[in-house]
Amino acid sequence: MAINLNRRNFLTQSTLAGATAASVWHLNPAPATASNSSLEKINIAAIGTGNRAGSNIAGCESQNIVAIADVDTNFLEPAGAKYKGARRYRDYRVMLETEADRIDAVIVATPDHTHAPAAAMALRMGKHTYCEKPLAHTVYESRVLANLAAEKNLVTQMGTQIHAGDNYRRVVELVESGTIGPVREVHVWMGVDYSTGRLMKREKPTGLDWDLWLGPTPKRDYVEATINGKHQTVAPFHWRWFWDYGNGGLGDFGCHFMDLAHWALDLKHPISVAATGPKLDQEATSSGIVVKYQYPARGNKPPVNLTWYDGARKPDILGTYKDKDGKPLDWRGGQLFIGEHGAIISNYGSHMLLPDDPSVEFQRPDPYLPGSIGHHNEWIEAIKSGGPTTCNFSYSGALTEAVLLGVVSYRSGEILEWDAKNLKISNSTKAQAMIHKEYRKGWTL
Repeated sequence: MAINLNRRNFLTQSTLAGATAASVWHLNPAPATASNSSLEKINIAAIGTGNRAGSNIAGCESQNIVAIADVDTNFLEPAGAKYKGARRYRDYRVMLETEADRIDAVIVATPDHTHAPAAAMALRMGKHTYCEKPLAHTVYESRVLANLAAEKNLVTQMGTQIHAGDNYRRVVELVESGTIGPVREVHVWMGVDYSTGRLMKREKPTGLDWDLWLGPTPKRDYVEATINGKHQTVAPFHWRWFWDYGNGGLGDFGCHFMDLAHWALDLKHPISVAATGPKLDQEATSSGIVVKYQYPARGNKPPVNLTWYDGARKPDILGTYKDKDGKPLDWRGGQLFIGEHGAIISNYGSHMLLPDDPSVEFQRPDPYLPGSIGHHNEWIEAIKSGGPTTCNFSYSGALTEAVLLGVVSYRSGEILEWDAKNLKISNSTKAQAMIHKEYRKGWTL
């Protein structure tokens, strides 16, 4: 399907009109409202087709899905049957080069270790890009993607879909309006256990191109895993338990849970990061990591100490708060904002003002953040109208950097003094070497 000149001009001009808005750190969510937004459909290519990737494609199927790529035919073929007009590829690099003149935008929904190479290629080609969380596998990759998106004036969105929910918006309003007073302390925790796994050689299954799946990581024979004594395949899901491909609980859930604190408190770059946890395994990720982040003052907002907990760990202070029945709070995962006049506990779907006591009166603000049109639709409409997205790569790049600095601190065993402007850990050459990694020959960022 050829793209006519009027269509191309429309998409290009609308993007340039919104370039400044799309590259800011963050904007309060406001759905794009362009009168022309429904006149043209966007041509989208998808990298990854199964599981989370399948959901992302479905979220954009109101548009033209014109090309799909997957290293595993067990996912590629069903997706091709569903999106019959889409050309199929195994190697996303071949797809992007071949389809360059046909596509306007790209969805990247692959394992973490291939997020950045795929997204960077799309951005350099001038394609609007949606990339699953975390934005990248290394701190340096996150910065590269943010810079490319700004340089190319492209509409971007990181896939942290919970950001589009009303619950997060209400918490942001409570914090921003000062309902609990200035906030200097936040605790963020998640209960999923990423216990140490072990890799072992196995016979490669039919349909999977293992070499393409490895991408920029070191070449190795096909492996599967044992995790908590159970046999698991590394692809397509359990790669999360191994440093070469994922970053454990912090990498998998940090962008979801820390997003709310970054949004509500206007946090960007920490100045200090200190992680502790179990003895480091060089191959497999660990569970039970605690990371202490220090963020500087932002204008009239005070400095913030944010602490992350994964595995079974939770903040001790959580037990000092009671519900209306007088029972200690024991939320499996969430965020606890501690202000001068009270606190807020929240998770994906709910929140409470604390103390939960009728004798304590909190003044809730009238809702002022507009409801979301959906995380995928926000990206689509912003491409058409030039409007902003709320998880653009500038905002989500800083969020991902913070998350991954926690990983660097844990793996290096160092307390990091972070110079964000220069992308440098000023006090540790060992930790600085972990800001990025060497790519295998044939793969580039």
